[in-house]
Amino acid sequence: MSILSTKRRPPQRITRQIEADQKIYFVSDLHLGDGGRSDVFGQKDDLLLAFLAHVSEEGAHLVIGGDAVDFHQAWSLTRVLRAHGAVLSALSDHAIKHGVTYIWGNHDEDISLFRDLLRMEVCSSLQIGDKVLVQHGYEYDPMIGPHMEGSHTATLLHHFVERLLGTWIRLPLENFYTRTNRAIFWCAHKTALLCLITLKLGRGAILGNTARHLLEVAHYWIRSQCGDPGGLYQAVRTQLHESPWPYLVTGHSHLPGQVQIDANHTYVNTGSWTFGSSTYAVWNGESFQVQCWRTGRTYTDRAYRHLNSGLPAQVTFFDWWRKNYMGWFRYRPGEERRMLEKQALAGTQSSE
Repeated sequence: MSILSTKRRPPQRITRQIEADQKIYFVSDLHLGDGGRSDVFGQKDDLLLAFLAHVSEEGAHLVIGGDAVDFHQAWSLTRVLRAHGAVLSALSDHAIKHGVTYIWGNHDEDISLFRDLLRMEVCSSLQIGDKVLVQHGYEYDPMIGPHMEGSHTATLLHHFVERLLGTWIRLPLENFYTRTNRAIFWCAHKTALLCLITLKLGRGAILGNTARHLLEVAHYWIRSQCGDPGGLYQAVRTQLHESPWPYLVTGHSHLPGQVQIDANHTYVNTGSWTFGSSTYAVWNGESFQVQCWRTGRTYTDRAYRHLNSGLPAQVTFFDWWRKNYMGWFRYRPGEERRMLEKQALAGTQSSE
């Protein structure tokens, strides 16, 4: 199989099992790209190499929860190797000496890169003893899980537009408060209004289905803006309540944390290594910790607490717009963040 095959990964499910009585490190969503401006991994190669050296020193097993290489952004393996060759070499070395399990994600075009070249054990899900189930997490994403091919095309288009315009089109808006992102939110609102009008007028089955889908995308988008990236959390909660597994570990949403769902179930999200993030999880044989490699910060359930009410899952694009649009392409979250940054800068200058 060609590394750059246009075929999606095998449709069959492959489950791997390993023992729970060992130390295991977890990372996900590295998104190694071509090293250019739109490579969301950035220039953190030395940081990741230091992390991998630490894992190797402990002789621990490493689990990569998918989306390690972002072919959507890089376009070819050659470009990835040129930008991040030392990291891929270190991953291969660890796989040979201590073992690496790779769980494919929605950005993984061809698993032969990880299986045949990097010598990793590749699977769709990993079972650790009878305690932990590990998946990438796209399975719980309402826009990707059932629509993988459509998601693949949309991601390619997204990266192409970012590269073409030389700017980020990302969420949350306040973190990427660019003119382009603000204009896209404005255009999305007008498109959603047009879809709503189309549905009310009942303009044909094909047009109506398109309008309905675009509205679903808009509402999904805004739930990510409200702190539930990928709309994973409610689906994860439902799954865990009925699961025989005490722990469910995923990546995909890039939102690190550890959440006690009920007395017998815990959700662990490994976060990502995109932009300024460098998060990982570690299993000591009995329990998990989720931490930032760069700062040593420990992640708990803080980023997830507001989701427990279930309200963010019910927010529509129009609800968010009425509350946050301030006119003239200004949005409350972005303007408030700007104000806080100005106050912090003024405080720093006055102290000097």
